[in-house]
Amino acid sequence: MSAPWLDVLDDTIRACAAHNRPDLAERLRDKRARQLDPKLRVLVIGEPKQGKSQLVNAMVNAPVCAVGDDVTTTVPTFVQHAETPSAALVRGASIANTPTERIPVPIDELASQVSANHGSGGDLVRAEVGIPRALLDSGLVLIDTPGVGDLRPTHTASTFAALLQADAVLMVSDATAELTKSELELLKQVMTSCPNVIVVLTKIDIAAQWRRVLERNRAHLARAGVTAKLIPVSAALRLRAAKTGDKVLNAESGFPELLASVQQDIVAAADVLARRTVAVAAASAIKQLVTPVREELAARAAEGTENTIAALNEAQRRIDELRRRSARWQTVLADEMADLVSDIEYDLRDRTRKILREVDKTFETADPALGWDKFEAWLEDNLTEAATTNFAWLLDRSEWVAEKVAKNFPVARDDLLPESIFPDDVLDRVAPMDKPVIEKFNLMQKAFTGLKGSYGGVLMFGLATSLAGMPLINAISLGAGALFGGKSIMDESDQRLRRRQAAARAAAARHVDDFFIKFSKDCRDAARHIQRSLRNHFSTLAEELQETLLESARSARRAVQDDNSERERRNRDAKRELDHLVTLYQRVQTLAGGQTPALGISA
Repeated sequence: MSAPWLDVLDDTIRACAAHNRPDLAERLRDKRARQLDPKLRVLVIGEPKQGKSQLVNAMVNAPVCAVGDDVTTTVPTFVQHAETPSAALVRGASIANTPTERIPVPIDELASQVSANHGSGGDLVRAEVGIPRALLDSGLVLIDTPGVGDLRPTHTASTFAALLQADAVLMVSDATAELTKSELELLKQVMTSCPNVIVVLTKIDIAAQWRRVLERNRAHLARAGVTAKLIPVSAALRLRAAKTGDKVLNAESGFPELLASVQQDIVAAADVLARRTVAVAAASAIKQLVTPVREELAARAAEGTENTIAALNEAQRRIDELRRRSARWQTVLADEMADLVSDIEYDLRDRTRKILREVDKTFETADPALGWDKFEAWLEDNLTEAATTNFAWLLDRSEWVAEKVAKNFPVARDDLLPESIFPDDVLDRVAPMDKPVIEKFNLMQKAFTGLKGSYGGVLMFGLATSLAGMPLINAISLGAGALFGGKSIMDESDQRLRRRQAAARAAAARHVDDFFIKFSKDCRDAARHIQRSLRNHFSTLAEELQETLLESARSARRAVQDDNSERERRNRDAKRELDHLVTLYQRVQTLAGGQTPALGISA
């Protein structure tokens, strides 16, 4: 006996095929294949440095994911059950397809291997870890993902790609601050694709006010209309309790509640998760099927041919309007992206010039020989900050451009904006700065310089005093030689200092110029990728809208050609189709437990 959600999904697929929408049918078939997979994939997502990897380690009580202040997850890491510990790198294909190459690696070298492969520009897709754990024995797979919104947009793209095959999501946010606007938006976006979400509040051991943050976060979720559990945990306490066997400390960590929720709400409720996920996909498809049927009924409901022809003209008008808007949004996209590239490059040039002005001011008085390491660290920090700010601006402006382009579409739909518009690889680091040659002025050089300078003083004043009958070498000539020698040493020291300062400024200028060339090229490439992504997304969307409108126009044309009896017969058929879709949608609502939003479908 098949599962209820499977019957509903199969009926929806057949309805898509019957209504000449093979694109929707193919999308639902992919969803069906993923839901029949016995594995339960739980995606662990969140912004960078929120404790995602440490959370996974604490859940399985093993250091399977790399953690640390200087460590960042770069590709998804799949943690699943295995009889013996193992690890592998998967390369050469997208997450959704069968990989072309699977490379076993020692489990304790997994983090370094991932960093080496990803940093070298390879085609690394994900990392896989297998460990014997009771939590994973039922088919549960924990997927640690790169931080969403990280400086490298490839992290965001891989996270949203993994989201397409997730059965449930653990959204991670640390207790040092309340949920931000971007985190709430991310949570809403995740629930449109996967409604099975648990919000985990991490790092409660280092946040004294975590209970206040917990209550405020509950209020934020309630205002945002997000129905998700919120569980506070401390991975550090959990791992410490595991080492010492301290049950009280383990209970204080919050992980018993989290693991019980995972077992109860995910592992034991696999059928409920499937129903919710299928309900979201089926409801979206039914909405698109209902539109042309309702418009056909509206066209036939008018008495007489004149009203039907008016409906036909209206459908044609909407098609023409869509075509005009299509030309308009392409112009808007091209113009806005050109302005964006210009503004981003100007902003980066302005920031690097400010850094160079500060460098020049610094080396007007400072000696590079005394504080070069400190200056080099300062320069790298300022360049990193400039890169972060500049690229964050690029991403913000790109989202603004996407929203502006979306306003040119004549209908209101939930999927006007793409899930991800970010490139796969960008912003590799610039090579380290070359240290300038710093001239040394040692004691032997000072002595030699002093001797050269003193020779002229001794000779000059010795000749002058010899006219008075004094010998060439006397107290006056020796004193003058000492003064001249000291003056020579001071002049040479000043000249060497100026040369060191000039060399330091030149080295800094070269490094900043290398940084500007590399980073501006990366930003331009990212902007071109974003423009292509937006163009492809909105072109596909325009084609779908046009196909829907054309189907409505074809329905109206068929209505014009029918006589009254044929019109009545077709009306009965269309109402029967609409009734079938309404009934199917009601089954979807029942499947989701009444949590699927109403779409205004009625016979």
